[in-house]
Amino acid sequence: MENKNNVTEFILHGLTQDKTVAKVCFSLFLVFYATIILGNLLIIITIKTSEQLNSPMYFFLSYLSVLDISYSTVTAPKLIYDLLVEKKTISFVGCIAQLFAGHFFGCTEIFLLTVMAYDRCVAICKPLHYTSTVNAHVCGWLVAASWVGGFVHSVVQTLMTIQLPFCGPNEIDHYFCDVHPLLKLACTDTYIIGVSVGANSGVISLSCFVVLVVSYAVILVSLRTRSSEGRLKALYTCTSHITVVVLFFGPCIFIYMRPSTTFSADKMVSVFYTVVTPMLNPLIYTLRNEEVKNAMKKLWSRKVKRSEK
Repeated sequence: MENKNNVTEFILHGLTQDKTVAKVCFSLFLVFYATIILGNLLIIITIKTSEQLNSPMYFFLSYLSVLDISYSTVTAPKLIYDLLVEKKTISFVGCIAQLFAGHFFGCTEIFLLTVMAYDRCVAICKPLHYTSTVNAHVCGWLVAASWVGGFVHSVVQTLMTIQLPFCGPNEIDHYFCDVHPLLKLACTDTYIIGVSVGANSGVISLSCFVVLVVSYAVILVSLRTRSSEGRLKALYTCTSHITVVVLFFGPCIFIYMRPSTTFSADKMVSVFYTVVTPMLNPLIYTLRNEEVKNAMKKLWSRKVKRSEK
């Protein structure tokens, strides 16, 4: 395949062409992005400064917040800026960089959510062995493995896309650069690469989903021998994670576990997992977690006392 590339930039269609709707969306997404940054930073600071939040669950949660900030930053600032400009462009290099970063942080988050399900499974099913099984050393390796897995996935996706020839047109019907919209613009038959890209994303998504389902199936089976109070307490600790998994995995599976095609609903679904879910994660984990709320109250009271001195 001859790599003939005459495209130096891409024109993004953006989220909407309606100027009135665009102005409303600008204000809305600006608030969303500010909430993502502030909410996730608050969780990170609270976990790092609190002596009570030193369990593996909160260790993983702090990294989930780091990923939410990073993942949303790949697309949200560009989306917000483009809502105010007439011509929405991105350089070829910038487009490939955005594709790489989006898949890197997104896939890493998928792996981390899977690791968090394993953590909950061990904590509930093997409570006596929990501290020895999921110790600081193991936690560090699991997080590192998530980052490495996300990096490898992103490199594969990017290399398969960047080798394609782009000779025009250069208009992407999306608000950010992703694999499927770019495959539509390639000046060659992309069937094999489309299948390869789908298989890459599909195997990862399906494997992690199976691990998640098995983890929670094991949890449910183990809870049959517990008292009703014990079952409720165990399920309560899992509901936040299950909610985040559903909100993140659902849209991702819709977008990536299918042939290389695009649908009109893709942009709205993408908004959900690139902006809305990272914004909701801090609310889900704080509103349903008394330990985090109490730690935040203590952090706030310490700051108030310092300011009064």
